Amino acid sequence: MIAVVGLGNIGNGFKNTYHNMGFMVADELAKRLNVKFDIDKCKASIAKTEYEGEEVLIVKPKTYMNNSGICVNEIMRKYKVKSYNIIVAVDDIDLECGKVRYRQSGSSGTHNGLRSIVKEIGKEDFKRVKIGVGRDLSMRLDEYVLSHIDPYKLQILKQSVDTACEMILDIIAKKSIGNETK
Repeated sequence: MIAVVGLGNIGNGFKNTYHNMGFMVADELAKRLNVKFDIDKCKASIAKTEYEGEEVLIVKPKTYMNNSGICVNEIMRKYKVKSYNIIVAVDDIDLECGKVRYRQSGSSGTHNGLRSIVKEIGKEDFKRVKIGVGRDLSMRLDEYVLSHIDPYKLQILKQSVDTACEMILDIIAKKSIGNETK
């Protein structure tokens, strides 16, 4: 089983904010695979499907960004998902707006959602698909990532969500894409 975990914050006030790129990826992936988030377990909304012979969970944690690891840990235990079969979709302020990067593993860097996952599961070997959201140095970091995306950047980031979904489907299908940025 593979779990695709889109990181974000629940609630309409967080919709279309930079910190909700993972939720945008999860929603688009569910749409592409024609599944609904109809399971409410493990402190998450979950869509369950099959793709290329693999059972797939698409997960949107309800624990808010900084506690995402609590949900991921529960998903791993309940569904017996190995850490290396987790794909996390997440925003990245250190990447130029619109860039998408895949990493097979690594540290959490400065991202509190990734830090929470590493802390809770005790491993760094989960996959990451990062969507660059850039940074506005005139704002505090927390204000920026929780601010609503301006319409021009939103169009760029919607294309990035498409790219991220393609990467995730390639990973699930076990197509080798290595570490790359698009």
